[in-house]
Amino acid sequence: MKKNYKGYLIDLDGTIYLGNHRIPAGEDFIHRLQAANIPYLFLTNNTTKTPRVVQKRLATEFNIETPLDTIYTASAATVDYMDDLGLEKTVYVIGEDGLKEAIYGAGYKKERENPAYVVVALDTDLTYEMLALATLAIHKGAKFIGTNPDLNLPSERGLLPGAGSLVKMIEAATRVQATYIGKPEAIITEKAVKKLGIPKEELLMVGDNYLTDIRTGIDNGIDTLLVTTGFTKAEEVPNLPISPTYVVSSLEHWEV
Repeated sequence: MKKNYKGYLIDLDGTIYLGNHRIPAGEDFIHRLQAANIPYLFLTNNTTKTPRVVQKRLATEFNIETPLDTIYTASAATVDYMDDLGLEKTVYVIGEDGLKEAIYGAGYKKERENPAYVVVALDTDLTYEMLALATLAIHKGAKFIGTNPDLNLPSERGLLPGAGSLVKMIEAATRVQATYIGKPEAIITEKAVKKLGIPKEELLMVGDNYLTDIRTGIDNGIDTLLVTTGFTKAEEVPNLPISPTYVVSSLEHWEV
């Protein structure tokens, strides 16, 4: 039996839109939440774009006007985690502008030789030298952070290497396990729950990817809604190791 949820954690790509393509039912789902004054937080592992860029893209491409504070990225969660640790504010970053802007904007300084942190995310301009610098810094004792564990990045071309694939390379080179921040890890989940200010038992995690979105809920005590518009297909559902709380083929079938 469906519960009446007080708040929602919501994935973006594959759930509210798919790459550059609109999902009208996803857009309508957000409009219905807004009309009902139900709090929500977009929870994304994408570190390549700042929350402001995400906000603008939602408005211009997907007909969704949303406040900036409804967007929580793995980049923001990474900075929050680093702030919690309280080490020296020096860092070597493999990642794109969204991540670098978040980290450097929080007062962290770039350091190539002896940083306190090495942060690794998706970087489409990756070079061997960048991998070498990260590896050497971790060997010297830098705290090794992977922004998210996604091994693949869905695209119009197919499944491309994701941030997790880059992190795995450096784990192999250093024999050091990274601390992962993004979905389905507890770090981003706990910070998102705190940001919304709603108890876990009154929240619903909505997403298209069983390995990240749905495991976020399953692994952290939050009910889940799998929508089969993106990564995880309907034919895979019967064989999932732990079933989502709910499964729909389209968010048009979900009553808020």
